[in-house]
Amino acid sequence: MTVSLSARNIVKHYGGVVALADANLDVQSGETVALIGANGSGKSTLSKIINGVVALDGGQLLLDGDPIHLSSPQAAKKLGISTVFQELSLIPQMTIEENIWLAREPLRAGLVDARTLRKRTAALLALFEGTFRSSLQADTPILALPPDEKQIIEILKAISFDPRLIILDEATASLDNRQVERLFQLVTQWKRAGKAIIFVSHRMEEIFRVADNYSVLRNGVTVGAGPIKGVSERGLVELMVEKAATTGTMRRDRQVYSQPIDHKLRLEVKDLQTDVLRGVSLQLNDGELLGIGGLKGQGQRDLLLALFGDMPYWGEVTLSGEPVRFKHPNQAIKKGVALVPGERAKEGLLFIRSILENMLAPSWKNYGFPLRMGRARADALKVGASLGLKMAGLDEPVSSLSGGNAQKVVIGKWLLRDPRLLLLDDPTKGVDVGTKAEFYKLLAQLCAQGTAILFYSSDDEELLGLCDRVLVLHDGIIRAELSGTTLTKANLVAASLGASDEGAAAAPGTRPAESVPSQRVQ
Repeated sequence: MTVSLSARNIVKHYGGVVALADANLDVQSGETVALIGANGSGKSTLSKIINGVVALDGGQLLLDGDPIHLSSPQAAKKLGISTVFQELSLIPQMTIEENIWLAREPLRAGLVDARTLRKRTAALLALFEGTFRSSLQADTPILALPPDEKQIIEILKAISFDPRLIILDEATASLDNRQVERLFQLVTQWKRAGKAIIFVSHRMEEIFRVADNYSVLRNGVTVGAGPIKGVSERGLVELMVEKAATTGTMRRDRQVYSQPIDHKLRLEVKDLQTDVLRGVSLQLNDGELLGIGGLKGQGQRDLLLALFGDMPYWGEVTLSGEPVRFKHPNQAIKKGVALVPGERAKEGLLFIRSILENMLAPSWKNYGFPLRMGRARADALKVGASLGLKMAGLDEPVSSLSGGNAQKVVIGKWLLRDPRLLLLDDPTKGVDVGTKAEFYKLLAQLCAQGTAILFYSSDDEELLGLCDRVLVLHDGIIRAELSGTTLTKANLVAASLGASDEGAAAAPGTRPAESVPSQRVQ
């Protein structure tokens, strides 16, 4: 079994956004190529093109020297290409065996051969034997599994096709050390069997351990490739960022941020832990915009949800000098805390309801009973005008708005409550440039008024351009605290990947948790 895959000059556009401009990749039988890049570099897009999920707009894919056109993941699998994505494709209500063999069940006399199905599933589960928290059975429902075991089932599902080429896209993100060790043992076996592996990881130590070669994407362009033994961690980081960014970056005037109305401590977090976070400590002052950086899935969302009372946690949280233990978002809201989610369609809006109803969802009690609708409408119009909300009227369904204007409604409903601590979960994702500019001005105004803002963004440039300080999360701990001259793209990328870096200051109170306190906020 041999395979040679080449991606040549791949181009992909999403509307006016260029995801890939000139992406190239080569992988051969018996080798692992690490596909590396910073946030937004195009790694996932290129992986999806090779897997048939996304159609390319330009360039060419070659398999064993012959051009191929992949119209779907099924077409890719027929050619021996299988992918393990970080975003799981499992159906929670179905069992392990049903998920792995869906639409491929072995048949006997026209019926599903249950004995063969169980035997094949058991053989796959045996590949990770000893790394599960409990003894897994083929008929165990997916919804009963913890995240790491779900990820393992996703891996087993991919290799059940006996592929020639395996793409591991952040496949280790949810695994513990034992499971990662076992996966790497399997990778070694796969290479000996002649399989080719494309390995995408945010962990620099994994890249240097498992990869034979590397390929670096920057802004949709392949900027470097070669044997992994011929490059250092710092060398990869320098390839991943613009040359000028290795020493500094141009940032907007921070006068409004660096001189808040007062310097009162609004938020203090000590040794906060969740299933993902391993001991996070931070302080946030009134009028300060504190950024949370790092690659997706390192605990940023856990941190925001825990502070909003929407996730169990261990640790201490103090708000305006008062110890708090929010067990429900309502408790956080009453204390002046607001959360703007990035997934507005799932978490921020009721699409079948009107703009007015969405805008006032957290604030109806403020308008008495019976409702003072005149005042409510006036307040909603005022906030909408301050955000530049373009709408036909407050009574129109929120589903009639563009993505950018819909996000303004999500933000506006919290501005009506005049929050003192604003938690932002990648709020500009999927909005246009103009809306982003308006949002940035709003953040400046809120900071000038003394609002404390904790801001996670998957866009490194936003963090560099807007924030006073950036705490970089990696594997559930704060890898570095960047500010002043250390707040550069190179330092941000290096800390995100767990690379050693002399320029970034280690954040205080960020040790991995060795023991779990007995009290957990439920």
